[in-house]
Amino acid sequence: MIEGKMIQLAGRRAAYLVGIAAIGLSLTAAHPGSHDAPRTPTSANPGAPVDAATPVGTVMAFHEALASGNTAGALALLAEDVMIFESGGVENSRDEYASHHLKSDAAFSAAVPRTLVSRNQGTQNNMAWVLSVETVAGTYRNQAINSRSVETMLLRLIDRQWRIVHIHWSSASND
Repeated sequence: MIEGKMIQLAGRRAAYLVGIAAIGLSLTAAHPGSHDAPRTPTSANPGAPVDAATPVGTVMAFHEALASGNTAGALALLAEDVMIFESGGVENSRDEYASHHLKSDAAFSAAVPRTLVSRNQGTQNNMAWVLSVETVAGTYRNQAINSRSVETMLLRLIDRQWRIVHIHWSSASND
């Protein structure tokens, strides 16, 4: 009897996490547009130390590493099997991301500042989600950028450290 209840509870937890992920993904789908690149730091207190021991801190550390050109540091925060969705494309691993968009994402992050509009986050067992909305304004490669960016990140606790296992980026022009 107890085993049955535990299995039922585990099933509910899994369904809950899948539901939260679906909500996050639907939020990004509600704002279609091209993905310019990942985000620069969006701390409420810029310059404050980032606590990478938390899901939000891990996401912020990822963006700070990109913006500072520390691509090795950014990659270290991704799980080996990370899936990245952007502009209708998929990168199926950390190695694939490193060989495709990492350098251009870092260059964009260094050049274009972002402002956090809202952020929601939660955890359940060894999984976490961080949902962010930001405005992005600046100039990249002599092109004016003015967009609203939506990001979903799913994280998993791996060897007692939060690692990003899924990213979904989308953006739409604010013009």
